[in-house]
Amino acid sequence: MLGLLFAVAVWAGVQNALAGGGSFVTLPALILSGLDARAANIASTLALFPGQVTTGWVGRKLVAGAAGLSFRTLVAISLAGGALGAGLLLLTPSTFFARLVPWLVLFATALFAWGSFVRRPVEAEPRLSRTTAGVVQFLISIYGGYFGGGIGFLMLAALTAAGQSVRIAASTKNVLASIMNAAAVAIFLFTPHIPWLRVAVLAIGAMAGGYLGAQLLRRVDERIIRGFVVVLGVALTIGLFLRQAREAP
Repeated sequence: MLGLLFAVAVWAGVQNALAGGGSFVTLPALILSGLDARAANIASTLALFPGQVTTGWVGRKLVAGAAGLSFRTLVAISLAGGALGAGLLLLTPSTFFARLVPWLVLFATALFAWGSFVRRPVEAEPRLSRTTAGVVQFLISIYGGYFGGGIGFLMLAALTAAGQSVRIAASTKNVLASIMNAAAVAIFLFTPHIPWLRVAVLAIGAMAGGYLGAQLLRRVDERIIRGFVVVLGVALTIGLFLRQAREAP
């Protein structure tokens, strides 16, 4: 099982580097390894965090504020929202979260598909005001701390709508994603019964996959990867709903 988790983590790291959506792979793998849905979500967040920090560090020189908000303000908002989302997850009963997961994956898959294939050009989008941009980032951060699937596209859409170029927005959202997850990780570290061996195997695999993905970035058609992520998300959503139906009394 650990060998399979490592292989899954390598793929998740490659996928995150090329297109995003690595949690679509690690979450079901952890559930199949015997964890309940909430525990699997916590373990996945912990395992993918080192790779997110690495990605954010590489692009740190391109980060910027947006809509009149300084980058430091965006960092503070992301920390607060990520911590709140993580706290809400810990307060959510495992059985309720298990029922919620198929809907969260469905939402994340739809969001990923929209961001990959439907989203309008940046020039066609309205610019967000300072207050609106702050509120939107806070809500995104709460979602990120609670679940996080599709978080990259939410932030990319918000930051470009706030006036950033795509390149700056991509670097900024990578750093902010690692920051909001840092808040969640800091809280999750104190939860009992964390499967540390599985988390460690996934973390090492994800970092290796992230490095490999960075090397492949110029050679692989990103749209093919994004299409695979959408197909995977649809299959995972159907599988989770079917599993839920079988387990219903």
